[in-house]
Amino acid sequence: MAKPKKRYICQACGSVSHRWQGQCPDCAEWNTLSEDIPATVFSQKHDLSSGGRKVTFEPLDMPGAPLQRQTTGLEEFDRALGGGLVPGSAILMGGDPGIGKSTLLLQAAARVAKNGGETVYVSGEEAAGQVRLRASRLGLADAPIKLAAATSVRDILTSLNAMEAPAFLVIDSIQTMHSDTIEGAPGTVSQVRGCAFELIRYAKENGVAMVLVGHVTKDGNIAGPRVLEHMVDVVMSFEGERSHQYRILRALKNRFGAVDEIGVFAMAGAGLEEVKNPSMLFLSGRDEPLAGSAVFPALEGTRPVLVEVQALIVRLQSGATPRRAVVGWDNGRLAMLLAVLESRCGLNFSSAEVYLNVAGGYRLSDPAADVAVAAALVSALADKPLPPQSVWFGEISLAGEVRPVAHAGLRMREAAKLGFGFGVGPQDADSSDGINYHGIRQLGNLVDRVMASH
Repeated sequence: MAKPKKRYICQACGSVSHRWQGQCPDCAEWNTLSEDIPATVFSQKHDLSSGGRKVTFEPLDMPGAPLQRQTTGLEEFDRALGGGLVPGSAILMGGDPGIGKSTLLLQAAARVAKNGGETVYVSGEEAAGQVRLRASRLGLADAPIKLAAATSVRDILTSLNAMEAPAFLVIDSIQTMHSDTIEGAPGTVSQVRGCAFELIRYAKENGVAMVLVGHVTKDGNIAGPRVLEHMVDVVMSFEGERSHQYRILRALKNRFGAVDEIGVFAMAGAGLEEVKNPSMLFLSGRDEPLAGSAVFPALEGTRPVLVEVQALIVRLQSGATPRRAVVGWDNGRLAMLLAVLESRCGLNFSSAEVYLNVAGGYRLSDPAADVAVAAALVSALADKPLPPQSVWFGEISLAGEVRPVAHAGLRMREAAKLGFGFGVGPQDADSSDGINYHGIRQLGNLVDRVMASH
């Protein structure tokens, strides 16, 4: 390693000289030069114990201003956010192409702007004329939104800093943004991370509620580096099937609220409409009870949603390989439930094809759906409809026990509100007024009840 060269620093003005002299050549002060050995390249890179500014530490119980949320004007959007927009928060919204992300955010931006909030909508994927065309179709052409079509983060931040900080900022989308300080094409890992960091820093420093629209991969996960989800405060997923009209806005991460709340929308000709009662949406078209159909009171956060579980059993000739097909539920959990029905209850599904579907394109992740799925399977196997206006819920263990689930009373109250008068679930669930509830302890009790139904 080369020997570091000596240098002399003036204590009065800070000028640097590579030889000692009695008088400083810059400030003309005498005897102010003192020797200083510069740090090596290695120490400059790794010694971070000096050279920075002191950080101010505050006590944990220091009083501060209360958190003031701003409503978007869309109750379902506010519900998924945990009550509304938080100033200075960064929200990342992902979803399949064409699912309605831009439509939802344009409607929310228009509501905020009409309520007096300064709103900026930056589109990197569409021209300004295309966004105006969509706004005209949605009946929002008169909304006082500041619209821009740009992809340069430097240009966007320069324009934002030259104006009063908006209350709501939409960047559509982060994959189209680029920074001239980072090498690489827009959408690369370094560009997405760097652009998101600069935009989030602006939102935090100016108290702006910002939404970043993100692309998704073919698996449905948000594209880009995983660190992007750690940088933002809220990660939201806009889900739904294109063949169905419903859309669900789900929070996957929320630093300001619960992550199990959902907002339900329906795609219509005039944009996305809020669905106040999702149960009626997923139960529409049920005229009379049919074999293989069971209603399950699912729970999404604090909102119960009644969905229909449909099962179909097709007997095969000897030697044929049966097929198992599931839509809207976990394939592995269906295999486990079939094994429990065969082992604990003596039912034979090995020579039959099993098809399971959650009506309306809804996706179930609640373990309490086990009893409803089992009831639909047994009903389809016996070709006997379940009792009319009945709901089924409960978790099934590998021993065939029906285990208790959370918020049983809330599920039954929602069922009673929609006219259901009969419920089957765990033995120790709280009874609810307005519904005839029957508790069961074993899966065999469920099979006997279904087989005895008329």
